[in-house]
Amino acid sequence: MSVKEDNEGKSIFHQTNLYGSIPPTCLPIVYHPDYNITFMGLEKLHPFDSGKWGKVIRFLKEEQFITDENIVEAREASEEDLLVVHTKRYLGSLKWSFVVATITEIPPLVILPNCLVQQRVLRPLRTQTGGTIMAGKLAVERGWAINVGGGFHHCSGDKGGGFCAYADITLAIKFLFERVEGISRATIIDLDAHQGNGHERDFLGDTRVFIMDMYNHNIYPGDRHAKRAIKRKVELDWGTEDSEYLQKVELHSEGALNEVRPDIIVYNAGTDILDGDPLGGLSISPQGIVKRDEIVFRAAKQRGIPILMVTSGGYQKKTARIIADSILNLRQQGLIGAKAMEREGLSQLVTHLTQSSGSAGSAHTAV
Repeated sequence: MSVKEDNEGKSIFHQTNLYGSIPPTCLPIVYHPDYNITFMGLEKLHPFDSGKWGKVIRFLKEEQFITDENIVEAREASEEDLLVVHTKRYLGSLKWSFVVATITEIPPLVILPNCLVQQRVLRPLRTQTGGTIMAGKLAVERGWAINVGGGFHHCSGDKGGGFCAYADITLAIKFLFERVEGISRATIIDLDAHQGNGHERDFLGDTRVFIMDMYNHNIYPGDRHAKRAIKRKVELDWGTEDSEYLQKVELHSEGALNEVRPDIIVYNAGTDILDGDPLGGLSISPQGIVKRDEIVFRAAKQRGIPILMVTSGGYQKKTARIIADSILNLRQQGLIGAKAMEREGLSQLVTHLTQSSGSAGSAHTAV
């Protein structure tokens, strides 16, 4: 288990490499070259662009927003980290290539040795998962953070699916709840084209987590049981376009944050809403995606709420450019960047984090 109790009933956390200190000179943008999946071309059998994360970074470097020195290098989530949410039985099932092939929807993985599948497929996903957990802490410290990967919202503690093998969103939130004083309420704003049934199943009945999910209700996964966890459900029809979409994003994100004021926002910013996406079924323009992200970040900034963004789904080659353009627009709008780190209302949260780390850090975490 991730949390044990000593003889006096006090919590004892496992040591983790994911909550170490980050130099203040670094932007809270998390990435590692290991995010990208290359496996003898087999990754091309899935419509997902498994190299898009590296392309986003390349575009941001070309625009001189980031360098290798000022971004945060993600670390791979360990088994103990994953056990904060996942069952041992589920993690054990990933040692079978058949199970991984089913989750990732790449059938040829069935015939490959699991050691190769672990190294070339699951390790990149574990590294992205570690990146999301790291970005959660950074968001509290700096006011915002972006994991260039992550957003595996179809995976729950005991089941994967839809290319999602690890429940990074659930993990990031539970790490914050357990380790950062003052973080006790979270809002998930899930704007991927698909229903986020993984985190919904994990937080079903948990009053600390408010879930807003806006998705095409005609497509995968259609998980009725998980829908019970959604506090603000916005179901879209085939071919929804910019005008209607952006109006609903603004109305419901504002409504969600007015209904419950969270200590952290986790924003699942899937780009599979893009017109022409083979799986999303919506018709949003690149400009619409950029504006969507701006709306969510602006709502967070106006309320002084830390926000963590993950990039989630997006099944066209041009999505990497759109993600980069959106991040650059957030900087241009003053919603991220050095100035955005000094956001009003975050000093108390940072103080709580410092106190928590000071009182428990040496015993609870590996820095």
